[in-house]
Amino acid sequence: MNNLDWQAYESITKYVYETLGQEFGIKIEGYGHNCKVIGKSGIKHQIDVLTSSSDRAHKYQTAIECKYWNRKVNKDIVMKLRGVIQDADIDKGIIVSKSGFTKDTIDFARHYNIEIVELREVGKKDPEANRENIAVAFIEIRQHITVLRPEILTIAIDYVDDVNDETEPINRYRYTILTSDGKRTRLDDYALSFQKALREQNKLFKTVTQRQEIIGGKLIDHTNQSSRDIKALEFTGILKKIKNNYNTEFKLVDQVSLIMKSIFEERTFRISENGYIIENKK
Repeated sequence: MNNLDWQAYESITKYVYETLGQEFGIKIEGYGHNCKVIGKSGIKHQIDVLTSSSDRAHKYQTAIECKYWNRKVNKDIVMKLRGVIQDADIDKGIIVSKSGFTKDTIDFARHYNIEIVELREVGKKDPEANRENIAVAFIEIRQHITVLRPEILTIAIDYVDDVNDETEPINRYRYTILTSDGKRTRLDDYALSFQKALREQNKLFKTVTQRQEIIGGKLIDHTNQSSRDIKALEFTGILKKIKNNYNTEFKLVDQVSLIMKSIFEERTFRISENGYIIENKK
């Protein structure tokens, strides 16, 4: 859209009529400077876009004239196109304009059954309904997820002095275990190891207890740097299966770039940057 000129304008016009005409069997016979027809007069006429459709008895052709002008189209263009379609025995004529038409042109075209269409970039004068994004697709994602979740029910600490043994709720992130070889390991790491073992055992909904002997160990409290001698840690937990269903909906949108108005039929279309065409319903 940033490089729109008269050639691109012809190409877009061709694309729009080709797309809208698919359900009616309309085909593009030619467009651009190589699209020429010879009239009954023997004169060769250049046509911007030439479409055709057919039934069992007859082939119908439409000549489309594109005007990428910064001024309104006057009735001379209608007269010229009328002469071309009469000489070339073409059934219908359409004039597509970037800047609209004079009142005389509209009246003249209506009288001679020449269709006129305004096809232009979206501007400030367009209502919000025309300038909003086009919803090009609605997508719904349905997820059925089964999760195995190992949960720790209690953590018991076996102290050397065998006084005031603690059970959950103990803050597993608060303590570090110091072993006799000088190695420091977070209590949380022992807990994670136990949870991993629960997954590997795969005993669903059964309570499992695991004792971890700590030779010459000390339990160090980070909050006050106090320590106590311990003999072992004992974890009790269970492996649960949790089922979750998630539904997510969203839409894909594209920015409106062009407005197309069929003057006599009073139909308006929005055309996005990526070529989606949506009719504005009344």
